[in-house]
Amino acid sequence: MVLKTQVIVNPESDRGRTGKRWGQIREALKTFLKEFKYEFTEKPLQAIEISRAAIKEGSELIISVGGDGTINEIANGFYEGRDFINPQTILGIVPSGRGSDFSRSLNIAPGLRNALRIITEAPSHSIDIGRIRYIDHSGNDQERIFLNISDFGMGGEVVKRMDQNRLKRKASSYLKCTIAALIHYRNKRVRLRIDDKDFPDGEYLIGAVSNGRVFGKGMKIAPQAKLDDGLFDVVLIKGMKALEFCVNAWRVYAGTHLSHSKISVIRGRKIEAIPEKGEEDVLIEVDGEQVGRLPATYDIVHKRILVKGYL
Repeated sequence: MVLKTQVIVNPESDRGRTGKRWGQIREALKTFLKEFKYEFTEKPLQAIEISRAAIKEGSELIISVGGDGTINEIANGFYEGRDFINPQTILGIVPSGRGSDFSRSLNIAPGLRNALRIITEAPSHSIDIGRIRYIDHSGNDQERIFLNISDFGMGGEVVKRMDQNRLKRKASSYLKCTIAALIHYRNKRVRLRIDDKDFPDGEYLIGAVSNGRVFGKGMKIAPQAKLDDGLFDVVLIKGMKALEFCVNAWRVYAGTHLSHSKISVIRGRKIEAIPEKGEEDVLIEVDGEQVGRLPATYDIVHKRILVKGYL
């Protein structure tokens, strides 16, 4: 069966490499798909608009060509307000970002042709989505969905630094921004409430509300998380100094860090994270995008969106 297909391309993803190799990607798409439309994004959040319009016009398969931020925007376009436009629409992914962490949770192997084989041959899975309500940079209440991971604390600071460097056209790696953030970061005092149970406030380096397993360009922050179990894995890393974190960072990449005495995992469906009084802005990132700050409330919606991949 041939699905009506819309391809959404972020040419600026992967530091502009996606746009440069679009010709190669387009020819590969033609090999695997008989017919498709494509459109480039030109500004932030435009992928939401393109995705939403395509679904309303009858597209059955929406393919993201970009990074995790592009996937996030496209997934948000599956909704209008809180209403799912068409629950039968499928999300396909051609990873082309700096990290492409969400694709790892779907076991999409590196390489363009591998991604396209999954889109055309793999089963569609109904996975959970996260819904977050938070405060944006203008102080307004906002809501959006996410597929992979949202974290508060240092992760938000790292993405902020990367965004600042991008605006200055200054090349920088995730690792360099992480080290710079660690040097200047002060642990944040945050109160947590998970499934209506209050937890003692604590000082945190990272609080990762995880639907998927991987973030931060390959860190297996939530190695036991499942995309379809109806639960978040909330990974909490208590205050660490820069040297202590760097010494243990390899364990996060390997996914063996959960036994550390300063790291805990709590599973739940609803998470409330509130900064203590007097605490400066606690930044959050959502699927690799720095969108605002705490307080935030997270809810999981069980098996809510169809994606191509292997769980």
